[in-house]
Amino acid sequence: MRMIITGGGTGGHIYPALALARHVRAHNPSAELLFVGSEEGLEKKIVPAAGFEMETIPARGFGGSLRRLGPFSRDLWRGMRRARRLIASFKPDLVFGTGGYVAAPVILAALLAGRPAALHEQNALPGLANRMLAPLVRLVCLSFEESRSAFPRRSRTVFTGNPRASEVVAVDRAAAQEQLKLDPSRQTILVYSGSRGALRINEVIVDYLKAGWLPSRVQLIYVTGEIYYQRVKEELGLLPQRVRLYPYLEEMPAALAAADLVITRAGATTLAEITALGLPAILVPSPNVANNHQYFNARLLERAGAALLIEEKDFNRYRLRRELDRLRAEPALLERMARSGAKLAVPDAAARLYRCLCEIAGGTGKTNIKGYSRIE
Repeated sequence: MRMIITGGGTGGHIYPALALARHVRAHNPSAELLFVGSEEGLEKKIVPAAGFEMETIPARGFGGSLRRLGPFSRDLWRGMRRARRLIASFKPDLVFGTGGYVAAPVILAALLAGRPAALHEQNALPGLANRMLAPLVRLVCLSFEESRSAFPRRSRTVFTGNPRASEVVAVDRAAAQEQLKLDPSRQTILVYSGSRGALRINEVIVDYLKAGWLPSRVQLIYVTGEIYYQRVKEELGLLPQRVRLYPYLEEMPAALAAADLVITRAGATTLAEITALGLPAILVPSPNVANNHQYFNARLLERAGAALLIEEKDFNRYRLRRELDRLRAEPALLERMARSGAKLAVPDAAARLYRCLCEIAGGTGKTNIKGYSRIE
């Protein structure tokens, strides 16, 4: 198999792509993979560091502003031209997009070149680009069953889950605790807020810690995000050993495996990880994302009883203290949340997705995954 994988901008688009790529490499060592990303996105750093070949194209988001229409159109055209050259040179059996503004010109170039193309939608509420491209590609793979109805009726959709779930579920809890030098007798809370960090979450956690409210039997893994780390470190000063402060954590699968509770944003990849592990969560969705999609992601988990949803405008140190104290006082509630989250998990998501893509690349035009809907 020769496959081009495209997507980026944020970790939510990059990490599912890498999870799939690692699964392909493990199960088909002869497969040839090429990532195509943007010149400015996080993927330019993360993908080569993961050991995969990568090319870049010009790309930018539209953002709904008419003032950006000209530059957006120019870069879309330039990106498509560059993508068409890459496709002509690499000759992929399949082009697969995981989202972000870089994916659209690559998928469009694949369609113009007559190459099979497929998409992966991570969010409960699909983005505009994926909704527009969905009727044109062979298959749209969904992380949430609930998002199927948001796509045009002519779209071919299948519920596969998010392949990132398959990576975190394989990590052993005891080994993770030892790796991170954690005390297994203490309850572990993990705080992180995506690849870039989040100002409001950092403000609230800093206020909470400075007030001295962290219980003595709790240890905290606190990932600030690189741009906030120095500021948080200066504000908190000397920290007890049970508070571990990081700007970024390469060992995030280990941190998740070791945690008893997470406080985080509601990006789709994050939710795939925590449900795969049956991790109770306090979710603070970002209000600064397209279509407020993190809120809809979080609401699915809240309705299932797997998480508490606190909108950013309501998130402060007093609310955090109240919810943490309640959860610690009701271990049965934490257990119910864990079981509810696990029911939403798709731990074999990478295998499901890979099987679908193999069938598309092989030209069979069908899939045996339950929930697949196609137009004959």
